[in-house]
Amino acid sequence: MLTNLRIFAMSHQTIPSVYINNICCYKIRASLKRLKPHVPLGRNCSSLPGLIGNDIKSLHSIINPPIAKIRNIGIMAHIDAGKTTTTERILYYSGYTRSLGDVDDGDTVTDFMAQERERGITIQSAAVTFDWKGYRVNLIDTPGHVDFTLEVERCLRVLDGAVAVFDASAGVEAQTLTVWRQADKHNIPRICFLNKMDKTGASFKYAVESIREKLKAKPLLLQLPIGEAKTFKGVVDVVMKEKLLWNCNSNDGKDFERKPLLEMNDPELLKETTEARNALIEQVADLDDEFADLVLEEFSENFDLLPAEKLQTAIHRVTLAQTAVPVLCGSALKNKGIQPLLDAVTMYLPSPEERNYEFLERISRLLLPFADQHVEIPSLTAGNIALTVGLKHTATGDTIVSSKSSALAAARRAEREGEKKHRQNNEAERLLLAGVEIPEPVFFCTIEPPSLSKQPDLEHALKCLQREDPSLKVRLDPDSGQTVLCGMGELHIEIIHDRIKREYGLETYLGPLQVAYRETILNSVRATDTLDRTLGDKRHLVTVEVEARPIETSSVMPVIEFEYAESINEGLLKVSQEAIENGIHSACLQGPLLGSPIQDVAITLHSLTIHPGTSTTMISACVSRCVQKALKKADKQVLEPLMNLEVTVARDYLSPVLADLAQRRGNIQEIQTRQDNKVVIGFVPLAEIMGYSTVLRTLTSGSATFALELSTYQAMNPQDQNTLLNRRSGLT
Repeated sequence: MLTNLRIFAMSHQTIPSVYINNICCYKIRASLKRLKPHVPLGRNCSSLPGLIGNDIKSLHSIINPPIAKIRNIGIMAHIDAGKTTTTERILYYSGYTRSLGDVDDGDTVTDFMAQERERGITIQSAAVTFDWKGYRVNLIDTPGHVDFTLEVERCLRVLDGAVAVFDASAGVEAQTLTVWRQADKHNIPRICFLNKMDKTGASFKYAVESIREKLKAKPLLLQLPIGEAKTFKGVVDVVMKEKLLWNCNSNDGKDFERKPLLEMNDPELLKETTEARNALIEQVADLDDEFADLVLEEFSENFDLLPAEKLQTAIHRVTLAQTAVPVLCGSALKNKGIQPLLDAVTMYLPSPEERNYEFLERISRLLLPFADQHVEIPSLTAGNIALTVGLKHTATGDTIVSSKSSALAAARRAEREGEKKHRQNNEAERLLLAGVEIPEPVFFCTIEPPSLSKQPDLEHALKCLQREDPSLKVRLDPDSGQTVLCGMGELHIEIIHDRIKREYGLETYLGPLQVAYRETILNSVRATDTLDRTLGDKRHLVTVEVEARPIETSSVMPVIEFEYAESINEGLLKVSQEAIENGIHSACLQGPLLGSPIQDVAITLHSLTIHPGTSTTMISACVSRCVQKALKKADKQVLEPLMNLEVTVARDYLSPVLADLAQRRGNIQEIQTRQDNKVVIGFVPLAEIMGYSTVLRTLTSGSATFALELSTYQAMNPQDQNTLLNRRSGLT
């Protein structure tokens, strides 16, 4: 028997209402027996917090620590920056695990899906709870691949702070920009961790400059590296003016020593650190008035006398205000710099009571997450993250309340307190909390079961996966009757296909991968239509006139306008308005060229005549047919998805890469220099980039990497459009 587990956050709130936003940061399918702690094969895990043997001891202090001692954080970054390795080290040093997992070995805690361990990437977010020096940390490891951007979005919605991990040799990369923008949207305070300082080409200065230039952020240098690349051996604590050196004979990085910097031992390093600390103090003083007053009044003559605690408190305030970001460095793979990073998480990132969320809840059954292991707990206080069981009819973004009366009471209170700016008719609607924006899919393909008898099983599997992953869309092709999968990329659909096989035991067949085009029109047209049918003894008669015209503003949904001419009775229009809008939306789902959705159009209703007793279904059908007629009469245009492309390639292979992109209708914007590599930045149509990873590996002997992100939809030129239409119709 399987049960659905959903993760949610408990907010700190003083008002006694009981309502919760069901964030659905991720969903795990787990058997009930896994609710008991167990040890996965190949891993040596310590006992879960609060457990002695298989019994749960008094969990009050374990489950309900003081809110000020809770940190809800996420690890986010570009793919291969080292998020999961960093998470693995954090779990080891906190005592959660007794052995170091490795992504390449496929034995990490948070990458517990079979697909994750095989590919060495994070696909589904995983939550882990552990303690560090008296603090409770709820940590979520997020994906870095662009196909799973929604997973990051769902996580950020419940987090209080985040650690952004960077490859010190690459700095800010394409997906880093995406996750940073997502964190900006949710106002998440951040810490930057420059990882892979031991890697060839690592540059602390370059990485910091890229944060400043590309992310438009103000970096606060709390650490300096001691050496770079092969010479990297430790870090300098700028705030405390101490050096941290890891024991080269230690295999796990637990042993390191912290020494004060002295003039007699490290004159050059001390000078550099003093200058960095003075610059840090000036930076923080410019951003925090309270700290500026303290510095000017007591320590303006000698910054060395400024207590570290005062500086740390000010950095905490600046981080919460998101006017600057603390920067630390290390090497997760080589076990250096993780303990100071954990200290910085507890010191500079906010507790739940320092973040303003507007939800609170009681729920019947709760579980504490430990990646793919869970411990049932009796209660949970504000500020924690936990799993709940059941919720069969909820989806990401839903707002869940304990009762209708409590929702209405909370809505009325919110109105009185001025927390809601816009009045709405339904009081309960005013209680809806912010959900997540689900991106539109860009790839689709057909999927078929091994036999017709397995079709219900496939539909059940797809229904479950859709609830778990809202970026996956499933529709029925009206012409062929086939089931169509719509996803965010090749990898996304491949993972879904693999999960259907592994988790539901279905050997399904995928059709060829196709690009999700869209359509629009280029001129204004009018059309009229009449529907006259007699069903039984009732006559249904509708006559409608509509105008379709292009609009300049990008709009996926049609803009609907009503011309209140004499021919349209206002009372009649009000009654039938929903049917009219449904008909327009239905017509715009499939364009006349490819059957792709129509965008960037406005539909104006000019005339409407309805015979008394005509059903709303007939009204909707007539309007839909009339809009389709207008769209067919107009000059039509296919729109194709255009991708932002970033290719990192060695200088020796730059020419063949550029030549290949030219053949793919690529538009190169700029070529940057990153250490010994070149970074090609530009745009390329999605249709031309399928299977690009294999070609790029061949061209560059496996040395290049690339990242993609949907930019916009652009009009195809007439020649490419004709080629596409002929190919779809089977003429070529």
